[in-house]
Amino acid sequence: MNMIFSIVKRMIASNKVSFIITAIVVLCATTSKDSAIALSNGNYTWLLAVMTPFSFVFYAYPKLMHLGASKKDYYIASILSYGLLALFISIVNTAIHLLIDPINNTQTVINLMELCGWTQNGMLVAFLQQVLFLMLGMIFLHVLLSMQTHWYGWLTGGVLIAIICIFTPIEPLRHILVGFFKIIMFNSNALLHMGVCVLLIGVLSMIDLVILKRKTL
Repeated sequence: MNMIFSIVKRMIASNKVSFIITAIVVLCATTSKDSAIALSNGNYTWLLAVMTPFSFVFYAYPKLMHLGASKKDYYIASILSYGLLALFISIVNTAIHLLIDPINNTQTVINLMELCGWTQNGMLVAFLQQVLFLMLGMIFLHVLLSMQTHWYGWLTGGVLIAIICIFTPIEPLRHILVGFFKIIMFNSNALLHMGVCVLLIGVLSMIDLVILKRKTL
């Protein structure tokens, strides 16, 4: 376990560029004062979740393999790292939503937790929903990026693009696509939302394990 925690610390430390960029965006992002609606700066913390998988897959993995880390330790450390980062991002976003957003009395401040309907279940449950959703998003990106050196990675990317391009303009198919996003993101039913997220995290983690076994430097 000491080796895994050491890898976790190294992976998070190697992700400093993502932390810096996210911090700059969170601190500097503004909404026009003329607008009746303002975006919460906490929303931009999710940028860290988008950027991190790129760092883990393309920078941390080859570096750790050269240092003699095992694929098993990297796999476990990756999942733990995503879980810790999902907790961190959720804490920061929730804190901004509760402590900073109310200071703006002239605009309606929109936070993604509200937009997704999670806050209808109370802040604690909304926090947990956010953690699971962010972890799901990071693991999904991790799996997608890990595939890109293989033919099935390009095929998967092509299929996802085709689904978006085909389903979006055709109304019956668009309803299916919208329904999917309502389940995994815009879902105020906490038990359903968290259950689906946990299920998909498990499935994607197993897929990632299969990919990692075949992966080379």
